[in-house]
Amino acid sequence: MTDEETPRETFAHDPVGHAEARAGMTVGELAEEYGSAGIGANDLHEAVDIYTEMLADDVTVFVGLAGAMVPTGMRRIVADLIRDGHVDALVTTGANLTHDSIEAIGGKHHHGEVHAEGKTEREHDERLRDEGVDRIYNVYLPQEHFALFESHLREEVFPPLASDCENDEGDGARGSAVSIRRFTEELGRANAEVNEREEIAEGPGIAAAAFEHDVPVYCPAVQDSVLGLQAWMYSQTSAFTLDALSDMDDITDQAFEAEEAGALVVGGGVPKNYTLQTMLVAPDAYDYAVQLTMDTPETGGLSGATLDEARSWGKLEKAARNASVYADATITFPLLVAAARERVE
Repeated sequence: MTDEETPRETFAHDPVGHAEARAGMTVGELAEEYGSAGIGANDLHEAVDIYTEMLADDVTVFVGLAGAMVPTGMRRIVADLIRDGHVDALVTTGANLTHDSIEAIGGKHHHGEVHAEGKTEREHDERLRDEGVDRIYNVYLPQEHFALFESHLREEVFPPLASDCENDEGDGARGSAVSIRRFTEELGRANAEVNEREEIAEGPGIAAAAFEHDVPVYCPAVQDSVLGLQAWMYSQTSAFTLDALSDMDDITDQAFEAEEAGALVVGGGVPKNYTLQTMLVAPDAYDYAVQLTMDTPETGGLSGATLDEARSWGKLEKAARNASVYADATITFPLLVAAARERVE
């Protein structure tokens, strides 16, 4: 060091602590311990802080739910959040709604294998195809459940919507279109009704909870799913058709009316962008945002884009509190929700 250089101050601020993990800890206590640590543990601790603030009564919470969250066992967590008033709008995929409905009407997902013993992954998947089993990493879904789901749609869901679409003459010609939000409402109603009527052991699920508690479910890429394929097929022989733009009125109104707004984004893709872009046409932006993802930002893709980058677009307020947790959401989502709910309740 030369005489001209100023020696730095002693480094004493905010030292990294060493987390304790002991028997009998609550999830909230564990999240507090994460705050002493670094890297992802500290990120999760910050996310819990922010999400807890988002659960206040005056914050409108928009949830983006992508990925295979329903078939991997996260369905009840989302449904319970809706029932307890912690979700004001849900943006999700047609795939999650498909798997949610399958569980509601009596189907089940099953634990499976990525590789069968003595077989390559390709050989294993070829055998599953011959056996009529679909694989989502280490989760199996027998294809007969899709047949059950298709019957459910044609018997319980589509007919009321087709009636809504018929013109005044009632001749079955194509008339008005229903919104995707109206479609998901009808799906939730039918799921709840069949679940109760058939006394299904599994709960009625996400769409049903949203219907029962008047929480809008937006599915902007519904065509990209078995649910969307079935809707398209039904539209070929009926008056039923969907208006992909009308949902923008509803979600934009929610954004305009929010005193404060928070976004919980699980995964990327369309649900992430649809949730965040809502604020581009609102007078304000998100005050809070939490992202759970495994996508990295270096490719420049939307799924990996940081929440700080979203601030540059005006999707987050300059002073917004935000945190991103880079890990498998089937691990971080339950921890985040349990810890925040422990603090709130």
